[in-house]
Amino acid sequence: MNILDDLYVKFMLSGDNYLNMIKPCWKPSMEDDEGCVRKPTGQIGKTYGLLWYKDLGSHINGEFSMAAIQANNLLEDQTQVESGPLSSSNSGPYGTFIGIYDGHGGPETSRFVNEHLFAYLKKFASEDQEMSGNVIKKAFLATEDEFLDVVRQQWGVSPQIASVGTCCLVGVVCNGLVYIANAGDSRAVLGRADRGVRGVSAIQLSLEHNASHASVRDELRSLHPDDPKIVVLKHNVWRVKGIIQVSRSIGDAYLKKAEFNREPLLAKFRLPAPFSKPILNPEPSIYIHKLNPKDQFLIFASDGLWEHLSNGEAVDIVHNHPRSGIARRLVKAALQIAAKKREMRYSDLKKIDRGVRRHFHDDITVVVLFLDPPSTNRTSAHASVLSIKGTRGLPRTKGPF
Repeated sequence: MNILDDLYVKFMLSGDNYLNMIKPCWKPSMEDDEGCVRKPTGQIGKTYGLLWYKDLGSHINGEFSMAAIQANNLLEDQTQVESGPLSSSNSGPYGTFIGIYDGHGGPETSRFVNEHLFAYLKKFASEDQEMSGNVIKKAFLATEDEFLDVVRQQWGVSPQIASVGTCCLVGVVCNGLVYIANAGDSRAVLGRADRGVRGVSAIQLSLEHNASHASVRDELRSLHPDDPKIVVLKHNVWRVKGIIQVSRSIGDAYLKKAEFNREPLLAKFRLPAPFSKPILNPEPSIYIHKLNPKDQFLIFASDGLWEHLSNGEAVDIVHNHPRSGIARRLVKAALQIAAKKREMRYSDLKKIDRGVRRHFHDDITVVVLFLDPPSTNRTSAHASVLSIKGTRGLPRTKGPF
């Protein structure tokens, strides 16, 4: 058992958490509606075993649904929806912000981004007096810089924080535009009304930065022409330096700053040869989409969902089912496919606890944002102000910040 696991056990056996553990629960299932559903104090949403969900809520432009399922021993996915003012001043733009943070190597970076990125976005939007791709990009880079400062501060007592990072997908709906910023391999997909047989078409709005894509490998090779091992095929999987699959992230300091590529960082993370320029990039790719009356909804999800569902399958599920609980339905569909791939029953998969469950699927986080026309959207900008960090309700340990 490592230090984080030990802290987790102590947390779960302390105070109210111990009382929650011994409350009677007749149904051991983790992904159903019924049973021991507890609403964490001060949070919006419900937890059920390894599942967190907010079936339906209102944002400035319509309604939304959220869900997250834990697979790792410590939850590495984080998410948030912020609706209301998008700048530090009340005179700034109003809109909706969605963040999907898919951590790797640990939960520290995704938690940090969940607490800091939106504040930076509001700061820069206030300074520029507008929302723009440049505002979002500056928020990403400022969050990265602050996290690297944390790594420096913690280096002497917790050097392994240098090996922790997160993919980062952000969506902003504001003034008739959708801004999509992505660093990593989470994905944003638009559902648009279509007169064809399916009734709705799936349009991917985000670029992914995974070495499995030839374009990403070509980009890395062009940026590092003197490094023949910048991408390596390892166990039939393309990896950057044979270690990590994504080429862009926040965190992963050991692959960005040579000062962290040394002891006391564990040898399995240290690169044998020194490097003079960052191997990974924190800057997001940005796409701006002008909303069309036919645009019905947006699906934001971590890679754990897209590993099992195609864009079209996810869009069809949202289109063909009620809004309430639709994010949870997407999670369930992915888990059913994950179970089928391993030739097991879904009911048996639900009984597998965190940690062991990672062998069957990753953490999965989903936000479905419905885009209602102004004529049918009955929530005013001020009435639908909210801030919700969806995965806070699941068991977690306190990080170094």
